[in-house]
Amino acid sequence: MNHILYKIVRYRTKSRGFLMNCIYIGTFIKQRRKELKLTQEQVCSGICDPVTLSRIENGKQAPSKSVISALLQRLGMPEARYYVLESKNELEIEALKKDIIACGVTRNVSLGFEKLSQLENLTVSDDHLTRQFILRSKALLGSFDKRYTYDEQIDMLMSAIHLTVPDFNIEEINKCLYAFDEIKAIIQIANIYLNLNRNDQAIDIFYQLLKYVRNHYREVITSGKITLLVLYNYARALDLCGRYEDGMKLAKEGRDACIQYGHYQTLPGCLEIYAECCHFLGMDDESTEAYYQAYYLCKLIGRKEDLEITRNEAKKYLNIDFKH
Repeated sequence: MNHILYKIVRYRTKSRGFLMNCIYIGTFIKQRRKELKLTQEQVCSGICDPVTLSRIENGKQAPSKSVISALLQRLGMPEARYYVLESKNELEIEALKKDIIACGVTRNVSLGFEKLSQLENLTVSDDHLTRQFILRSKALLGSFDKRYTYDEQIDMLMSAIHLTVPDFNIEEINKCLYAFDEIKAIIQIANIYLNLNRNDQAIDIFYQLLKYVRNHYREVITSGKITLLVLYNYARALDLCGRYEDGMKLAKEGRDACIQYGHYQTLPGCLEIYAECCHFLGMDDESTEAYYQAYYLCKLIGRKEDLEITRNEAKKYLNIDFKH
């Protein structure tokens, strides 16, 4: 049995700096939901039923960590700190998820599917959040070795989203609430549309997503990680579609936010996109500087594929020859 102990709320006062306040997680969820004028049904749809959320809010039931995380993300508080005691099964599931995410980053497809098989064996049929993660991860890993067609990937990703957002409509994204895995799945769909040359649809999806994350997470500075992911992918789409001025602006915003918030996963990509857009806008001095920054950052953190992309672009556009 899990036990939610309390949530830590961090806030600033003019006279005393940061203070820490501890309250029960259910109380915090209820307060936040009412602040946003949301019903229990709106917040918990696809995650748990309203009766369960009511019991959580009243301190009568302790849900899993994954349920709490998804609820907090939908409430615009993804970085809220809380303590929860997890079962052995939940610990194994979380460890496998981390391994699978790492396989996606390194493109280790065979190990990734091996870990997914282990995760599937631990997942019960009504665990929609883990099933969603499995479908999304299969689509991503399967795109690397092309075991799934683009249409198959889209079907898997739409199925994943509909597990927790049954009313999801890709043309009206702002009508629903999302946790991070759902947003990542939508990003994957938009990127597949780019591969299919359905550029207008891809751009529209990213436009809607950026509007959503800016509105929904405007009070949470540390939610920058998901915002940065949207900024990077949106800027990339604009660059690929030849909208260099718009792409440059978003890439610069993403670059600056990465540095400001200390999140560096998308920084090399933002730098490379900024450099390419600057070149096509006739700003070769800025382009040169950005290519140098992108190249040596990729080298430092071991991004071999991004390193080659940056090296080739710099040589092609500006005759920069990175030898080391």
